[in-house]
Amino acid sequence: MASIGNITFACEDPNALATFWTAAVGYEMQEPPPGILETIEAEGGDPNAVAAAIDPAGYGPRLFFKKMPCSSPEHIPIHLDLNAADREEEVERLVNLGASVVETKIETTGPYTETWTVMRDPEGNGFCVQSPPEQ
Repeated sequence: MASIGNITFACEDPNALATFWTAAVGYEMQEPPPGILETIEAEGGDPNAVAAAIDPAGYGPRLFFKKMPCSSPEHIPIHLDLNAADREEEVERLVNLGASVVETKIETTGPYTETWTVMRDPEGNGFCVQSPPEQ
């Protein structure tokens, strides 16, 4: 059975976006393997072409950021959902880190009501922040 190794972001500025997401989800920047930056520069490449962030506890998938053209973020059919005990407080924290709010939605199914806020990271990638369903 396969497991998720990376969640990859196509982006304009890998280091800046990796910095945002490390702060957003409590990850750490992953140092490149020894000698790789020197090799990239010697071959005429951009040392900011890639960046990575890892879960310090070792459980979550690596977030990988690669400098490359990306499609319009409005049309990407997959996004991250972040869970937060206090959604409003977390949204405010993420806005202070550089994210923007698109809208807040509420959906009731039977006895459960879910509330989530649709957001965009500094490069426009969509994600949501949700709190546990209320009953």
